[in-house]
Amino acid sequence: MSAEATSPGARSRRRGRTSIDLRRLGRAALLGPASRDRLPDAIGHVADAHRAHHPDADLLVLGKAYVLAEMSHRGQFRKSGEPYITHPLAVTLILAELGAETTTLTASLLHDTVEDTDVTLDQVRAEFGDEVCYLVDGVTKLEKVDYGAAAEPETFRKMLVATGNDVRVMSIKLADRLHNMRTLGVMRPEKQARIAKVTHDVLIPLAERLGVQALKTELEDLVFAILQPEEYERTRAVIADRATTGPSLDTIAVDVRRTLREADISAEVVIRPRHFVSVHRARLKRGEMRGTDFGRLLVLVGEDADCYAVLGELHTCFTPVISEFKDFIAAPKYNLYQSLHTAVAGLDGAVVEVLIRTHQMHRVAEAGVVALGNPYTPVDGAEPADGERADPTRPGWLSRLLAWQESATDPDTFWTTLRADLAQDREISVFPADGGMLGLPAGATCVDAAYAQYGDGAHGCIGARVNGRLATLSTVLVDGDTVQLLLAQGPVQAPGDTGGPGPSPEWLDHARTPAARIAIAGWLAANPESLKVPESEPRAPGAVAAGRRGVANVVVDVPEDATVRLAGCCTPVPPDDVTGFMVRGGAVTVHRAECSAVGRMAALGRSPVAVSWGDEAECRVTLYAESFGRPRLLADLTEAIATAGAAIVSANVEPPSEQRVRHTYTLQLPDAAGLAGLMRAMRDVPGVFDVRRAQHEPAS
Repeated sequence: MSAEATSPGARSRRRGRTSIDLRRLGRAALLGPASRDRLPDAIGHVADAHRAHHPDADLLVLGKAYVLAEMSHRGQFRKSGEPYITHPLAVTLILAELGAETTTLTASLLHDTVEDTDVTLDQVRAEFGDEVCYLVDGVTKLEKVDYGAAAEPETFRKMLVATGNDVRVMSIKLADRLHNMRTLGVMRPEKQARIAKVTHDVLIPLAERLGVQALKTELEDLVFAILQPEEYERTRAVIADRATTGPSLDTIAVDVRRTLREADISAEVVIRPRHFVSVHRARLKRGEMRGTDFGRLLVLVGEDADCYAVLGELHTCFTPVISEFKDFIAAPKYNLYQSLHTAVAGLDGAVVEVLIRTHQMHRVAEAGVVALGNPYTPVDGAEPADGERADPTRPGWLSRLLAWQESATDPDTFWTTLRADLAQDREISVFPADGGMLGLPAGATCVDAAYAQYGDGAHGCIGARVNGRLATLSTVLVDGDTVQLLLAQGPVQAPGDTGGPGPSPEWLDHARTPAARIAIAGWLAANPESLKVPESEPRAPGAVAAGRRGVANVVVDVPEDATVRLAGCCTPVPPDDVTGFMVRGGAVTVHRAECSAVGRMAALGRSPVAVSWGDEAECRVTLYAESFGRPRLLADLTEAIATAGAAIVSANVEPPSEQRVRHTYTLQLPDAAGLAGLMRAMRDVPGVFDVRRAQHEPAS
């Protein structure tokens, strides 16, 4: 393993065991004094490593699995010339050092038997039970003869689905890939590069998300050496020439130990050298490297409270770099990681990073899900109430991955989307307004939240409120946001049908999660007419000239040559209670009785004019429509108006404000009785949340 993963846990130190280098131990175990074709001592080394973490483990099943694996692989050799049995033994040894439980080790010994020998899954099930059989099946590759070029992506799909039911499947796969990467030198350069690229794009992110840092860091270094050989050699030279300016980590570690001892805090202070990739990143970030840049100090304590006590002493006795402080104990990472991170500066200004955690936190930080043992063992012998195995290691990212992969039936789509999804290495939590929590990758938008909460029902999303404020669907969410998704009423159908318009192509630019992108792309493919841009907005029907007495449809007790018009502030229609007032020019303006202008006219001393409705059914009205902005909204509104039989005299759309858009329509109706139905039809248009008659607010 890399130097990043060599610090032993508290339990092994109390037993007096020294830290074991897996590479050295693996070579000694596999190429020991016995002959190569027998390797009788190899399983003994695995047993010793296993008993160090699980003193009461039953080793009989391991011996039985070793015998079956050795007999099945007898006569097979790796490309390096070693007997093939060395590979499952090395994989098992890696997992044993990380603390995997017996079932995982049994399956790792047998993980290639079904794939490469005559052993069948039925035989494994009969000899070792359903759990071991499931794990072996989960890591067994699909045959190229059956799947062709799709064999690799479909194998990973199979493994991920199996991981969703039992996370130990991926633990075995990661250890398997680590040993293969260690021995990749015998392959052709082009094959090395291909395997390293898949490891970089898929397996390293999975190791990070499962918290198995001990495997992740060494995989990173091995991939780094293959894909960036020049940078790797340059970094190796920098580490070999390690800068000597300023105090060394050893000197600062002595000061920290003394400080904690004087504060009566029992703690173990360990120097953790950075692995190659970490040094490379630090060099790119900081330029010239100092002695304290080549590692970190790890402080191990017994209890959670001791972590904060150590933090207080360090910040009191040294100068803290506040910007480097992170509390992953109060808010653990999505991959189970817990620790306090800080950085302090000595008197000479040298800065050192410090990690503070308990021994148990350190074990989980190194081994991740492997450190949990068997997560499916019933608590106190009780089975889960629903009959399903509860999996405390299945985080939100894995559930999302399993959900979207069902929609990605094409292997190329799955493979491309999987790599893109795993490239997003941070996660946020947002909270729907109706309760619960959604886990989303960093950079996710309201579109992603909609599909995470409603699935295909999100096709009808017309807007959102983020932390109580109206927001566009493209709004990027941050950790802790409260999100209320606003959905259209009724079914979402293709444009031109009776339902809502569905997602627009622009949503693909806002979607970050595979589930959202696959669902949107699927809807757009099924509704190609949604991609067509209309040549122009629907034409408004011809306007009816205003100002004619017949249009007003009122009877006014004034001279016949007087002009009568309906007030634009309240646009009265039959059978509204109305009144009129004489205005300049001898015209009569008719208002609804409750219009605020009536009070102002009376205050000015103007006498009302008796007004009544005539026999004509036709009328004119001005309506305000309040809506959320979205594509094709104007077309849908004008279509609803035309379907109701109204003619548009004039229309005005104000610029959006906080995603809200106000439409003003002056409409000619053939019959005032149809006004209520027209307003209902306009309210039913997706995105419209209010339609009302024009009415000025009372003057302040």
